[in-house]
Amino acid sequence: MRSRFLKTAVQAAKAAGAIQKKSYGRVRNIDYKGEINLVTEVDRACEEKILKILRTNHPDHDILTEETGAHLKGSDYKWIVDPLDGTTNYAHGYPCFCVSIALEHEGRIIAGVVYHPILDELFWSVRGGGAFLNKKKIRVSSIKALNRALLATGFAYDVHTAKNDNIDHFTNFLKTAQAVRRDGAAAIDMCYIACGRFDGFWELGLKPWDVAAASLILEEAGGRSTLFDGKRLDLYADQIVASNGFIHRPMVAILARGKR
Repeated sequence: MRSRFLKTAVQAAKAAGAIQKKSYGRVRNIDYKGEINLVTEVDRACEEKILKILRTNHPDHDILTEETGAHLKGSDYKWIVDPLDGTTNYAHGYPCFCVSIALEHEGRIIAGVVYHPILDELFWSVRGGGAFLNKKKIRVSSIKALNRALLATGFAYDVHTAKNDNIDHFTNFLKTAQAVRRDGAAAIDMCYIACGRFDGFWELGLKPWDVAAASLILEEAGGRSTLFDGKRLDLYADQIVASNGFIHRPMVAILARGKR
């Protein structure tokens, strides 16, 4: 059954990725959901395509998407969808964006797919089956010291007005890690930990569709995701710290110094 779910997720992710690739560099209509929170016609077209595929294959399932919210049928299964993670990057022609699709069953993610169409990189996992990049099994890095770690983070769309804006955490990590990157697509950042490109990630103000698929992929690759205080991850909370596992406690300790 889970292989069927994965097949649906891959089909939907690649279909949306094809739309992104075809329209890349040719965005015509940009709207704003907030002061700096963009949405484009490509976000909407990708979501429409994904919804069509999910409803065709699993018509009784619940769906939660970034652009149109909850589509509820009262099912134990819920698809959690970000049709275009990294919209600001996409609108500016910066090639760091993806599709993220996860399936939650009774509160637990059981399948996840993150597709980066420009690089044709498909990260995927089914619970208990390991994590993969295309056909290759992936594993987190073995970096054990924070001062040797390459970290990633992001800033929420309310960064201009929020009191808790992540700046203090950014400064603290910048002075303790080897380096910090900020690429603007949380799902990609977490998948990069899963395959060993990054060693850790933290961010505030995220939504479940930003991290649902990638959190499973990371877990199956040997990594760890929690709340800032080290407690069990809640996808519906607004914070996450993720790592290769080895540097998780030091990251939690650094986060304890700043605002939450």
